[in-house]
This record gives sequence, structure tokens and C-alpha cells, in this order.
Amino acid sequence: MLAYTTYSEAGGVGKSTLAANLAVADARAGRDVLVIDLDPQEASLSYLLDVDDDRDDSSADSLVRHLVERPRGEFEDLIETSEGVDVIPAHNSLEMLAKHLQRREEEANDFGENWNRNVQLLRVLRENDVQEEYDTLIIDPPATADVKLYNAIHSTRSLVVPFEPSGKGFKSVQGLEDLVPGLEENLAINVGVLAIVPNNFSRTNDQQDMLDEIRRKGYDVPVVLHERGSLFEGCWRQQCSAFEYVETHRQRERDYELETLEKLERLAADLRATAEAPA
Repeated sequence: MLAYTTYSEAGGVGKSTLAANLAVADARAGRDVLVIDLDPQEASLSYLLDVDDDRDDSSADSLVRHLVERPRGEFEDLIETSEGVDVIPAHNSLEMLAKHLQRREEEANDFGENWNRNVQLLRVLRENDVQEEYDTLIIDPPATADVKLYNAIHSTRSLVVPFEPSGKGFKSVQGLEDLVPGLEENLAINVGVLAIVPNNFSRTNDQQDMLDEIRRKGYDVPVVLHERGSLFEGCWRQQCSAFEYVETHRQRERDYELETLEKLERLAADLRATAEAPA
């Protein structure tokens, strides 16, 4: 199974947009895809794919309840479907996930049980045979290094990192040199970076220098996405992927948007090839 977490230390770099579109690209390629939205922001992947109706329903079952072993229903009932992709939507209770997990861990410790707050998502996925049921798993946590990120990485062991070629965005990529070893040490697992994905690239000399530096550091950069504000803003307005937006909501095809869809499909195929390559 291909499994990865989309992550960037910098916010606003198109992380959730990338996750949603890669998920749809894989579904269009005939794969069974599950996306887990761990980002409690209102403008998250769940909103983009229009599956966030129960976000603020305190009586609804949620992934948080399953993580602390207090479910109100079956795991499969958490799943919504959008554009051929199965999605476990974000719920507002994610904002308190660290507190809930800490309380559950302390309770387990009081009874002499071994209970690690950072592996509870992995436990839930294994108990529900997600690795056998799906071909692709994508987890989209917020742009903060907290228990949501740690659970995501324990479950996938791999990162796909979008970055905007600005000073702030480049600093976040440079931070990978410290972030990844730190995660590996703290979580006691190996963490790989499958790809760096430049977004909003406009071909300036400074941006090209940043891109060259990233490649010199040995990171894989399969595609470069150019500035497509109109396309991706339209996706958020219509709550759909770029594929659905171009096919349904555009009155005429634009060659540069079709090129972007082709790049997303190429990136998805490259990630699949990486996962299938011999170790």
C-alpha cells in the first residue's frame, strides 16, 4: 500500500489542496483510496471535498472517539465518499485531541498498561484492516508538529511536502533536515520524504535557485506546479478537486489547466512507482 502524510511547517502552501487532488488522481487511476483529515481548521480537506457536514456535531461519532477507545459506532461509518475517494472527515474534537490522548494514556498508566498516544491512529487502522482494504492512504494533518502529526507519521512513515518558493516556504524545506531526524529520534521509526512539490512557481531567478538547492540536497521533485490561483480558488469555491472543476465548472478548456491536471496525475503515478519499487 502507498501511504504518506502531506506536511509542511509553513501554512498556506496548498497542503490540503495537494492531498485532495492526489487522492482523486489515484482514484481515477482505479485505486481504492482513503484520506484521513486530521486538520481541525474550517478550510480543510473535508471542506474542499464537501464532506464536513458533521464537523461541529458533538453527538456524532468521530475518529477522535476511536483513537481514545470510546467509539459510538463502527469505523466504516465514519467514512464519507467524494469523487471516488473515501474520506474520514475532520471533526472539531480534533482541537482537543492532545488532551484526550494524554488523559487516556495517564489512565492506562495508572492500571499498568502500555499505551502510547502517538500510535493510536495506527492501531485503529490495523484493527480495521485499512492496509488490506485500500491501495492508497493519505493523511492530512495541520502544519504544526503535535500529536496529530505524530500519529499520521506513525501510520504512513513517509512525507510528501508541498512548498511555496518564497523565503518562508524555503525555510520550511530547509527545516526538513532537522525535522525528519528529530521525528525519527522521537518516534523511534524511519521517516522518508517521497517528494517535494513546489507550488505557485513563477520562474523567477530566486525561485529557480531555491529549486536547484532542493534538488542538490537530494530531494525528489517530480513536478513543479506553476501559479494557478484561478483554478484552485475555483476548487475551494465549488468544493471539488481540480479534475472535477475543469470537467464540470469550466465552460471551456484552458491548456495551462489541463497541463496542471497532467502534472498531478504524473506526480500521483510517480508516488505509486516509488511505493512499488523494490526496497
